[in-house]
Amino acid sequence: MARPINPPVRVAADTNVGLDFAIEREWVVDALTTIRQRTSSGPILVPPSTAQELAFIADYGDIAEDQQAASRFLQSHRAWGFQLINHVPFGHEFIERIALRLLQQNLLPSEEVHDAFILTESALLNCSILLTSDEHLRGIDFERLTFELRAFDVTAPVIATPRAVNITVEVTTGTTSQGSATLCGPPVSATATAIATTPP
Repeated sequence: MARPINPPVRVAADTNVGLDFAIEREWVVDALTTIRQRTSSGPILVPPSTAQELAFIADYGDIAEDQQAASRFLQSHRAWGFQLINHVPFGHEFIERIALRLLQQNLLPSEEVHDAFILTESALLNCSILLTSDEHLRGIDFERLTFELRAFDVTAPVIATPRAVNITVEVTTGTTSQGSATLCGPPVSATATAIATTPP
């Protein structure tokens, strides 16, 4: 009997992931290497709001290291296996409605408008995982997020940190242990949930 083929994993990256990758922070490089080796993920997607923030940091960033990292990322993203997404095919008004709903329901602090857009865009791009180190995104109530997005017929991506990806997920038994991540076996949603809910 032929082995079932897992659906491709679509992974979105937050701004801090792009900066950390350009700076060559080990845990981010390792996490993305793991995802690429163990899944048919294709390029890591950079949602429009992430790309816009990186461009702003490259031009106007207050921290020299971040400014240099943003410029380097934008120059080299293709060679590094990232894809900048310039347009999400649902229209800005629809994206804004969802993002504002997340803020109105206090899933994110009211000032975290940019995070709300990045999360919404990642969901509309059908990403299984949003990779981020942002504390507000990491702390979101996933059950409530799933409920709110369902009203728009949108599936919530699992929010995972690069450090969490670098933890073994024993997908065949449902247990976890320290090590390098295993992203294979059961449906993507189960794998991603195990990764995201494992402490970093």
